[in-house]
Amino acid sequence: MGDAITSPQGQQIRHTSVQGRVSAEEWRVRVDLAAFYRLVAHHGMTDLVLGHLSARVPGTADQFLLNPHPRMFEQITASSLVKVDADGNILLNVGSNYDIPAYTIHGAVYGARDDVGSAAHTHTAAGMAYSALPDAMLPLSPQGTRFHDALARHNFEGVFDNPEERARLIADMGGIDAALLENHGYLVCAAGVPECWSLLYDLEQATLTHLAALSTGAEIIHREGALVSADKARIDAESQAFMAARWASQCRQLDILDPSYRD
Repeated sequence: MGDAITSPQGQQIRHTSVQGRVSAEEWRVRVDLAAFYRLVAHHGMTDLVLGHLSARVPGTADQFLLNPHPRMFEQITASSLVKVDADGNILLNVGSNYDIPAYTIHGAVYGARDDVGSAAHTHTAAGMAYSALPDAMLPLSPQGTRFHDALARHNFEGVFDNPEERARLIADMGGIDAALLENHGYLVCAAGVPECWSLLYDLEQATLTHLAALSTGAEIIHREGALVSADKARIDAESQAFMAARWASQCRQLDILDPSYRD
């Protein structure tokens, strides 16, 4: 059945539901990923149509879902997501294509990390500003403590459409789930969409706090390493424990604002 959603500019965007053409497990992940896009938009973490979030298709090793390009994050629905394989082939026609850098980055992650079910790349103003600084993330907040000594770094090589850069990105990330792409932004990955959202949101909040403290020009109070390590372990455990409730609260908010992401 054909449905329509309305963009913030009042433009009607047509799409056809694919729920009956995919497994129940894939549909669930599609709804979660569409929610992820809407949450990034709702929290002001977009760069117009740039940046991209993805999710692995359940039960597959080489298939993942990407945003239709170019489309605003506010307009993305479960049915509009593009399904591709490791070779870049579109596996389900939804009337849209994908962004080559998105395929290159996310394909690299899924090809190298069997433990990853979702990944996100953003370039907010805060993320890009911090990515140009040499200093490590300061443990000034719970979020900052979470990422202290837990951010990989990858050198900027220009537009990410060179397949040969994939190996260098993966080597730089190692087994770390959050990476600073220098002069570019962030790349995070996690076991599933809710975990990836939590990681991305906390990283953005940590960055904002880090930059705000540095902007004062005042002397930074540094905590002892043992205290930071103990806090980090506790924060990591609590973040995992409250993951489901945190995600559910965000989806409830989306359902109040605009439930069309579920279409």
